[in-house]
Amino acid sequence: MEKNANKQLMLGNKAVARGLYEAGVCFISSYPGTPSTEVTEEAAKYDEIYCEWAPNEKVAMESAFGASLAGRRAFCAQKHVGLNVAADPLYTMSYTGVNAGLVIVVADDAGMHSSQNEQDSRHHAIAAKVPMLEPSDSAEALEFTKLAYELSEKYDTPVLLKMCTRVAHSQSIVEPGERTVPDFKYEKNIAKYVMTPANAKKRHPIVEQRTADLIAYAEEAPVNRVEMGDTKIGIITSSTSYQYVKEVFGDSASVLKLGMINPLPVKKIKDFAAKVETLYVVEELDPIIENHVKQLGIEVSGKDLLPICDEFSQTLIANAFGKEVPASSTIEDQIPGRPPVMCAGCPHRGLFYTLKKNNCTVLGDIGCYTLGSAPPLGAIEMTLCMGASIGALHGFNKVRGQESEHKTVAVIGDSTFMHSGMTGLANVAYNQSNSTIVIVDNSITGMTGHQQNPTTGYNIKGEPAGKVNLEALCRAMGFERVRVVDPYNLDECDKVVKEELAADAPSVIISRRPCALLKYVKHNPPLNVNTDKCVGCKSCMRIGCPAVSMKDGKANVDFTLCVGCNVCSQLCPVGAFESQEKEA
Repeated sequence: MEKNANKQLMLGNKAVARGLYEAGVCFISSYPGTPSTEVTEEAAKYDEIYCEWAPNEKVAMESAFGASLAGRRAFCAQKHVGLNVAADPLYTMSYTGVNAGLVIVVADDAGMHSSQNEQDSRHHAIAAKVPMLEPSDSAEALEFTKLAYELSEKYDTPVLLKMCTRVAHSQSIVEPGERTVPDFKYEKNIAKYVMTPANAKKRHPIVEQRTADLIAYAEEAPVNRVEMGDTKIGIITSSTSYQYVKEVFGDSASVLKLGMINPLPVKKIKDFAAKVETLYVVEELDPIIENHVKQLGIEVSGKDLLPICDEFSQTLIANAFGKEVPASSTIEDQIPGRPPVMCAGCPHRGLFYTLKKNNCTVLGDIGCYTLGSAPPLGAIEMTLCMGASIGALHGFNKVRGQESEHKTVAVIGDSTFMHSGMTGLANVAYNQSNSTIVIVDNSITGMTGHQQNPTTGYNIKGEPAGKVNLEALCRAMGFERVRVVDPYNLDECDKVVKEELAADAPSVIISRRPCALLKYVKHNPPLNVNTDKCVGCKSCMRIGCPAVSMKDGKANVDFTLCVGCNVCSQLCPVGAFESQEKEA
């Protein structure tokens, strides 16, 4: 890639990756999670940077810390719930500090476009007592990334870079620069890096002094800037909310735009508040800035005017402040909802149909297979967090005993199993609940866009890599009953599910079939419906395949979607589904 490219449009995540390149980052370890995934994918395109997908976020952050310790600038990325997994090393890294710079992207998902909760990651920065920068567009994403490394090394701390869906996945103009690679020597320092209680006790005051120093920096930091307009209204804001505020108010309000969200300045906020008649805070999710302002004894409005849930928008802010919304910004027609569904030919569909047919209670996990909870399958009854299906199944069966053991299963994907399912499986083996775990192995990390994982045999660049054998792993963890089924074969699935639920021993079923969207998967010709045979019984509709519908009282197949998996044909009592090859 060119070192001196012209100005160009970049996604926010791509701009972060460019910032990592220019900052001289040498090591990246991440776990994919929307909306953070593209940062690492884009960084992997630079041959100068070693990149990898780790099994989970905790491992990724620990690996990045090791690279920093060794004297090379390092990085890891995750979504907001991923930072929960990595919180353990993060909170202690705040005490140890770093050697070479260490920056951590956390991408929040206000609006929960692809997440199970709507948490605000600023709480992690405050609790861990580490600085957090928050860009509002792609240009800032690049510049703040480089600044984060300067702050990391100057103040001896990991630095959080907080992205959000709109900044991560929107484009704006950036100006790429050149790459420089700093070099730091590793020096043995037990008092700094070995966090025994005696050493940690001495590090805590250092953390507190660092926070005080960072507050002083925040007062003068160029990323915290005042844009004076009409002084009747003053607005403190950050991130994508800043863009909305500027679009709605223009120069009809004065704005304090915060790029460093932790720690927050004190004097700068007081000085700004003194210059305006009425002060507001516009921030998505929790009132972090608002509460800080109130603690300073300043009268301010925020969540009394704006919601604490969901994403903001220009229209929402305009309505909240009683400003007219331009006609060009409104949509007269209501856009119909388009809920996500499992793709045509999804290998998980046959398995969930089988589990529903057997009246199973299904405890689910995080992945595209979570869509097995949607009608008409309606199979999954619980989804909590990565890996929770197996632990929850163990507890469920332990307290309900035989009442649930022979009809309750856990379903977890191959990537999620490697992420945090193994410890739950070890718990089942060790504490011996009669539990049946189904690993839905679609040979990829599907929901976040087809990233490799330790079971696929390939690394982030698609090169051959170490491959975990799921069957051997499960047996090594103490499971004598390990079965493999093809979810396209409904009879086989039904037989194995019945047998394993009936067994009085812990068991694992591996439902193995590659994701239908993988480029290397060869599909069968699409099916046709023989309308003379079809009786309109709708048996084929029970699997909820988007390629199958009813038309004029008969089943109909959309040949642009159908991959010829033949699951629907196995449900048809009259053999109305026929392959195009057979017709030819």
